[in-house]
Amino acid sequence: MKNVLIIACRELRSFFNSPVAYIVLTVYLLLAGYLYFTQLFLGREAEMRGLFELTPLLFVFFVPAVTMRLIAEERRAGTLEVLLTLPLTDWQVVLGKFLGALGLLAVGIGLTLAYPFTVSKLGDLDGGAVLGGYLGLLFLGATYAAIGVMASSFAKNQVVAFIIALGICFALFLAGKLVGVMPRAIAPIVDYLSLDSHFQSIARGVIDTRDLVYYASISGACLFVAQQSLASRQWKG
Repeated sequence: MKNVLIIACRELRSFFNSPVAYIVLTVYLLLAGYLYFTQLFLGREAEMRGLFELTPLLFVFFVPAVTMRLIAEERRAGTLEVLLTLPLTDWQVVLGKFLGALGLLAVGIGLTLAYPFTVSKLGDLDGGAVLGGYLGLLFLGATYAAIGVMASSFAKNQVVAFIIALGICFALFLAGKLVGVMPRAIAPIVDYLSLDSHFQSIARGVIDTRDLVYYASISGACLFVAQQSLASRQWKG
């Protein structure tokens, strides 16, 4: 576990030692804040539902931007092989990079706590729904990050990694929006595969183990594929 944390801290430092973290966090906070408060003043209700409805879509674009360089850049620069010659396992590398990206997302999510603090001055907030919403954002962000790490493990080019992650994340987000037009036979399957459907359930303050198992399963599967992608270097040459 020590090696995993070392890699995670290394990745987190690299984010903040470059403009990436500051650009992503600033754009995310400004965009989320503008969209949320615009919706809030139109609805004239002291609630966080608007933020929790908008963030899953924003994450579709911002998380791949955070994760695209994690492994792809190491491959391009030729530093991945150097990293893997150290006394580290493929799993430690994958988990470390995943936790580094998740750490940056946690910072971004944490900075939005200023929003419920501000809204609480306008009226009574449902504490359970707010807590559930933020917990859901962490699970959702972790799943997007795992998808991003997997996509980054496939490519040497950051742009390609971004496009792959964006496509997968958007497809899983969009699935829940298309349930209404799907044939009845497959509608439940499509709804279950939707990242947003599970998130909205948690955001209402309902912590269902089925939602947690879903996020853990998707994240675990993506990280396993990323680990296998790294391991495949041994037979590729």
